[in-house]
Amino acid sequence: MGTRDNSNPALKSPEEWLEKVAPEKMRGTFKLFLGYAPGVGKTYNMLSEAIRRHQRGEDIVIGVVETHGRPRTAELAEQLEQVPRRRIEYKGVVFEEMDLDGILTRRPQIVLIDELAHSNIEGSKHRKRYEDVLDVLAANIDVLATMNVQHIESVAPTVQSVTGVIIRETVPDWLVQRADEIVMADLTPEALQTRMRRGDVYGTARAEKALANFFRRGNLIALRELALQHVTKAVDRTLTAYMDAKRIEAHWAVRERVAVCISSNSSSQMLIARGARVAEGVGGELFVLHVDDDEDLLEEEKATLAANIQFARNMDAQVFTVKGKSIAHAAASFVREKRITHIVFGRTAVHGLRKYLYYWAIQHFLKESPNVDVHIVTQHPERE
Repeated sequence: MGTRDNSNPALKSPEEWLEKVAPEKMRGTFKLFLGYAPGVGKTYNMLSEAIRRHQRGEDIVIGVVETHGRPRTAELAEQLEQVPRRRIEYKGVVFEEMDLDGILTRRPQIVLIDELAHSNIEGSKHRKRYEDVLDVLAANIDVLATMNVQHIESVAPTVQSVTGVIIRETVPDWLVQRADEIVMADLTPEALQTRMRRGDVYGTARAEKALANFFRRGNLIALRELALQHVTKAVDRTLTAYMDAKRIEAHWAVRERVAVCISSNSSSQMLIARGARVAEGVGGELFVLHVDDDEDLLEEEKATLAANIQFARNMDAQVFTVKGKSIAHAAASFVREKRITHIVFGRTAVHGLRKYLYYWAIQHFLKESPNVDVHIVTQHPERE
């Protein structure tokens, strides 16, 4: 048989053409295994995936994996190449940390990095392990990593109030949002407690104390719900990015999204509060929209609008101001773009022509917007 002449463009294989035209990968892919408590299987799942991919021929190494004395996890870790840890002496004690420079020199396709919230010992290049991860990703190396939901910065105060345990090590929310993929390592609280009693997570002597404190069933239920919420947000972000990339205009939504349309009227704060309650009730995100129609506002109205926007931000809303002569048209466009599922409008007790114009605007909005639940809230008109 003859050999392929790759110098002739017409004879290139489909794979060779794809490699030629595909955009160059500029940074590593970040996959996060998220758990709600120790022992749910984050590290085990990460190692299992790594072994499967290694068997398919991918170049995978362990940067750092903490087995915590669990035999099944240790058995998996032994099946993969490990970059030796760096030994650092601090105050007369020798510590072992992940060797960032060793990983960058080895340059594997994929590296496994356990426990993102870990604080590195003094003398390390970075203060936090997640900062090491950023360097690895910047070097165009893919990362499989693990962490528990209580170490997310915005979640830590809630976990502390629920469990009474102080969370000392955290990672910023933006790091979790940057993950290209989030996989939840999940067990029911009952199954996790059974693992605890068997000694699969900690030694049996430590297990009973843990079950009476952090691993109480109520705590585990709350932690699991927090983790599921973050995974849902990640799925929604991925879906939105996909729909934007594919220019899909259908009104898909994983999570509920509540928008409140506000003005320079001080009663808008009541609308925002109502929208926040709706968002909380449906477990959704809160958006606040102001349509700037280029009308000149009095100084008092400008101050009121600024106060309304600040109030919205205090309610953890995402605030948007858009230009538009028609509030109905601008609101409908916003609903389509952000895939809003609920929208809140205010209605003052007006009469005559103003009442007709209000209802005409609502009908115009409904005609232009996709399927969306509309909440019309009566406001008391301001006194002249």
